[in-house]
Amino acid sequence: MKLPITLHHARLGSQAFKVIRPARPLTHAILLDHDRHLDAYVDQDAAQRIAGLWTLAASSPGALVHLHMRGNRPPSRELPDAGTRQLDLVLLHHSLQFAPSRWKEVRGRLDQGRPQTVKLPDPGRATEPAIDPAARHHRENRDLFHQHVHAETLFMTGSAKVFKDTARHFLDVARHGPGYVPVHPSYPHFCTEFHSNDGTLGDAREIHIEYCDEWD
Repeated sequence: MKLPITLHHARLGSQAFKVIRPARPLTHAILLDHDRHLDAYVDQDAAQRIAGLWTLAASSPGALVHLHMRGNRPPSRELPDAGTRQLDLVLLHHSLQFAPSRWKEVRGRLDQGRPQTVKLPDPGRATEPAIDPAARHHRENRDLFHQHVHAETLFMTGSAKVFKDTARHFLDVARHGPGYVPVHPSYPHFCTEFHSNDGTLGDAREIHIEYCDEWD
């Protein structure tokens, strides 16, 4: 899989930061904060590219992967509830030790960026990892996501392994959502979830991901 991206740089004092963004906007993708949980709605293209960016986060421990979705219109059949806020998303490796409170300043100092194309493993050949549930729930396990919300942005911080293991959620939506919805008109709901019982969430809320093919 070839993924077009834009690589940006920013400097705050003596510190330099790298930020990766998709080359094309993720127009048909939104992330909603419902306080106790999060909802993501994506079409096939967005799901496939987010899966690629999720995989890229695993191999880019020195960069922030920024998915701008905050200003997107919601799907035709999904209107946010009153008080629900839309968020951007940043994926980052825990070793970066980035403080979310610095994000707004970093975001404001990014350069125009350079377009690049990265080659990722072919999603069609990807196999789901063998996950030992007992190991996942071990108290010393470090392969867990942690979340923070700052500057209207959700920060997903994790290890390379947890990013690799969970990219499959978006691949499932990209592969199966378009075929499922037309043949289930009475319940056109194809979804997957980062669930608390999966053993991948530490200090993090559940995320429900739903395929949507009709957007305004």
